Formats: sequence, C-alpha cells, structure tokens
Amino acid sequence: MLPQCPFCKLPADRIIDHNDAGVAVRDAYPVSPGHTLIISSRHVSSLFELSTVERERLLSLVDRAKRALDEQYQPDAYNIGINDGIAAGQTVPHFHIHLIPRYKDDLPEPRGGVRWVIPKKANYWSK
Repeated sequence: MLPQCPFCKLPADRIIDHNDAGVAVRDAYPVSPGHTLIISSRHVSSLFELSTVERERLLSLVDRAKRALDEQYQPDAYNIGINDGIAAGQTVPHFHIHLIPRYKDDLPEPRGGVRWVIPKKANYWSK
C-alpha cells in the first residue's frame, strides 16, 4: 500500500463489491450514470504486472459489476477500458478497469467508441 495512492486508501463505504484480487467502486468523476472502476488489490500500475489469476479474478468483478449495472441502470451498452501508462492517459498509477455504461443517444454518434482517444484517427468510416 502506498500512502499517496488514492486507490490504496479507499474508504470502505466506497467499495460496492470485492474479491481477493480487487474491489469495485463507482467512479468519483463518472462520465455516465453507473461508471464503475474495478481496482486491483495489489498496487501495480499495469495490466501486464498482474498474474493470470489476478486478471481472471478482476474480470469476474467486471462481470458482477455489469450484472448489477444492468439491474440498476438498464444501460444499452458498455465501454470497457484500461488506460495503461501515462501516454495512454493513465492518471492514477494503480491498475484499474473502467466499466462505463452507455445509453442510446448519450452521444449523437457513438460509432468508433474507444477509437476516439485519438480523434483525428477515430472516424475511419467516412473517409
């Protein structure tokens, strides 16, 4: 545990689910209703530092979070993302997965999804 890491010192009341590999919390700055983070228990910054077992257990938390979000928010779709490294936009250097519920008409044109991280290259279909 690192004292300066916000994910290493999460208050218990923020945790909505957990297992031996991680926890699920609602994002403090959600981009949509229900935006959830799945955070590794072990302080590592990259997916590639996790063991196969840790990855499997974290994905089981993603599955459980999705089922809960389906019940509570009834989204139409999901974006699932990992910002792995500073150049990829990672701002908290503790591994986490974004599970972002998406809703019909939440954007005028959702096509391309995660490709929009580099806007000039996202719209490949109209060229």
